[in-house]
Amino acid sequence: MKKYYFTSESVTEGHPDKLCDYISDTILDEALKQDKNSRVAVETFASANQIAIAGQITSNAKLDIEQIVRDRIKEIGYDNAELDIDYRTCKIDINITKQSSDIAQGVDIGGAGDQGIMFGFASDETEEYMPFAISMAHKLAKRLTEVRKTGILPYLRPDGKTQVTVEYEDDQVKRIDTILISTQHDAKIDMEKLKKDIKEQVINAVIPSNYIDNKTKYYINPTGRFVIGGPLGDTGLTGRKIIVDTYGGYARHGGGAFSGKDATKVDRSAAYMLRHIAKNIVANGYAKKCELQVAYAIGMEQPMSIFVDTFRTNTIPEDDIIEMINRNFDLTPKGIIEYLNLREPIFTRTTNYGHFGKPELPWEKIIELK
Repeated sequence: MKKYYFTSESVTEGHPDKLCDYISDTILDEALKQDKNSRVAVETFASANQIAIAGQITSNAKLDIEQIVRDRIKEIGYDNAELDIDYRTCKIDINITKQSSDIAQGVDIGGAGDQGIMFGFASDETEEYMPFAISMAHKLAKRLTEVRKTGILPYLRPDGKTQVTVEYEDDQVKRIDTILISTQHDAKIDMEKLKKDIKEQVINAVIPSNYIDNKTKYYINPTGRFVIGGPLGDTGLTGRKIIVDTYGGYARHGGGAFSGKDATKVDRSAAYMLRHIAKNIVANGYAKKCELQVAYAIGMEQPMSIFVDTFRTNTIPEDDIIEMINRNFDLTPKGIIEYLNLREPIFTRTTNYGHFGKPELPWEKIIELK
């Protein structure tokens, strides 16, 4: 039997990069609430008690960006500049311009807002058709936030990371080999109590026991103290967690980030559409694993190429799968936006714990595919 190990990581909503993603996606959603045709490409940078917002917005929306920023920081739970960042006192710099007319001339006629390559992936390893390691890492990260916000573990602070190593045999998940959790906490908490609580209230609450055995290794705050966190402990930037956002490294990534971009940016919209198609190829039984790639040129409507890889798990020829894709789906930017209804303000729902695998999102819908 071929045995190997694969590891994926996730982060909590309080991670400084995710704080930035959330702010950028909130600005996007607020623009779309007021003007569904808003063009948005916004980056957020976070450092010691300071937030910088920069980018391009072309919209009829009236946005109070400073208030949006402070509200999001407060919602996440950051209120102490000596430990992470304080929503009440942090400095906020804003530098927003309009979309370049050079880009707009291609987008206005329905073309892609940029060139690039995008990937979509699905696997039957989990019920949400996601790779097992990233699915488990996301569940742990989300649970860290739940136990903090519900008061189960009130001494936790917002910043945190998780990591899961999975053992495979013949490409099948056999067991979880290692679980790593690092979580920010109040200064006075006893570390042994923290480790015990995380094991009981986080790990045991979300990880299926049949994947755990007496050889599974646990590392909880392996460096010990983690009091200083958030943007004070490490700077944050929109779009720096692209592997966390997608498939945990199990599938390829075209390099384009998602957060803060409206759907005319194919970095985001085409990646969502390819996930939808790949998931339905697997869900309809045409393969057990499927990866898709398309390429776009700025201002052009149709993708320049499409590639399918089912890793020899397909039940019909891959050429037939490509024909089926072309027959069933419009892969122009306009077609994707209309099919997935991407002018609605849904993007803050994607920011944390992965953009894929959430059944409430439109690209996760399972359809009959022929």
